[in-house]
Amino acid sequence: MKNSLTNRLLLIAALAFAYLGVPLLFGGNAYVLGLIVAALTIAGVAVAWALLGNLGGMVSFGHAAFFGVGSYTSAVLAMKLGVPVAASVLLGGVGAAVSSIAMLPALRLRGPYFALAILAYAHIFQILATEMTSVTGGAGGLLSIPRFPTVFGFEFGEKLGGYLIILTIVVLAALAYDAVRRSTWGLALKAMHDTEVATRVVGVPSTHLKAAMLVLSAFITGVVGAFNAHFISFLDPDYAFSSGWTVLPIAAAIFGGYRTVWGPVVGALAIYLVDQLLFKPILPHGHQMILGVLLCAMILFSPGGLMPALRRRTVKESRHAHA
Repeated sequence: MKNSLTNRLLLIAALAFAYLGVPLLFGGNAYVLGLIVAALTIAGVAVAWALLGNLGGMVSFGHAAFFGVGSYTSAVLAMKLGVPVAASVLLGGVGAAVSSIAMLPALRLRGPYFALAILAYAHIFQILATEMTSVTGGAGGLLSIPRFPTVFGFEFGEKLGGYLIILTIVVLAALAYDAVRRSTWGLALKAMHDTEVATRVVGVPSTHLKAAMLVLSAFITGVVGAFNAHFISFLDPDYAFSSGWTVLPIAAAIFGGYRTVWGPVVGALAIYLVDQLLFKPILPHGHQMILGVLLCAMILFSPGGLMPALRRRTVKESRHAHA
C-alpha cells in the first residue's frame, strides 16, 4: 500500500515537472526542446511496441509500417481533403490500425517468424508509398504538410506546442497500456504467456486477444507517426518507413524495461538525450557504438531494464534504512 502511494506521488511529481518544469526550463531553447520532442516520439512507439511484446507476447520488427501508414494517412487527409489536423492525427491512428488487419494472418506464426513477417509487411507498405505517386508524392514525398493550429493565441505548431502534444500522446498511451495490463484482458494475456494451450482449453480467445493488442499497438504508433508528420511538415517513404522507427523504440523499451509501464518512456529519454547531448559531441561519427555497448551492458547486468533495477535499489536502500 505504501509503495503504491509512493509510486503515485512520484508519477504526479514527474508529470508536473514534464508539463510545467520543462517548458519553464527549456521553453526558450529550441534545440534542446526539439531533442526532447524527438525522444518522446521514440517513446510513444516504444510504449506501443512494449504493449505488443509484453502483453501480446509478440516481438515486432515492423512498427515502422504503422508509423509510416499513420504519417501518410494524416498528411494526405489534411493536405488533399482539408481535414483539420487534430482529426487527421486521430484518423492516422485509425489508418494504422486498419493496416494492421492485413497482418492478422501472421499471428499464426511464433517467435522470429512473426517478427520477420511483420518486417516484410513494413517493406511492402514502403513500396506502396513510393509507387502511389498521385497520393503520396512518391519518392519525392510530401512538402508543406499543415502544422498544428494556433489555439487561443498559443502556437501548437511551434516546438513548445509540439512538445505538449507529444507528451500528452505518450502519457495517454502509457495509461492505456497500464489499463489493459490491469484488466481481465491483461490477466488472460499473462496466463497465455505461461501456457497458451491451457488457456484455449478453458475458453480464452487467445488469437482474438493477440489481434486486439496488435490493433491497439498499431493505433498508438500511427498517432505518433501522424503527430511527427505535422510537426516536421515533411514526409517521404524512406523517412516514414525507416528501420530507425523500429530499432530505436526497441532499444528504448529494452533499456528502460518493457515489462513496466513507464520503462519505455524513461528508456527513450535516457538513450536518445544522452546520445545526442553527451556521446555525439564527443564522438560525432561513432556515438551510436557507445549506445550499443550500454544497451549490451544493461541486458547482461539488468535484463529487466533500467526501471526494475532502480526499483530494486530503492527497495534495498529502504530496507537498510529501517534495519
